[in-house]
Amino acid sequence: MPIYAFECTACGHAFDRLQKLSDADPTDCPACGQPQVRRQVTAPSFRLAGGGWYETDFKKDGDKKKNLADGGGDKPKADAPAAPAAKPAETKSAG
Repeated sequence: MPIYAFECTACGHAFDRLQKLSDADPTDCPACGQPQVRRQVTAPSFRLAGGGWYETDFKKDGDKKKNLADGGGDKPKADAPAAPAAKPAETKSAG
């Protein structure tokens, strides 16, 4: 069940309430008794970021492995230095 935050517009009293989605919001303030309670919009207390659970648990094996939080990961590396050309083997003459 989610925790909702409420605030009374009459006295400014703020309180939280654990309730079902189908439950009606409280109408009367528990501090002053006025019927001026409004539900507040609050941020969740967790954040899904990084490689996390999607990368390791739910991603299909055929999908490209990339982390969207890092900006993609599909980009080709054009700035990478090229490998030096192989030198021919030196042979010493017998003599």
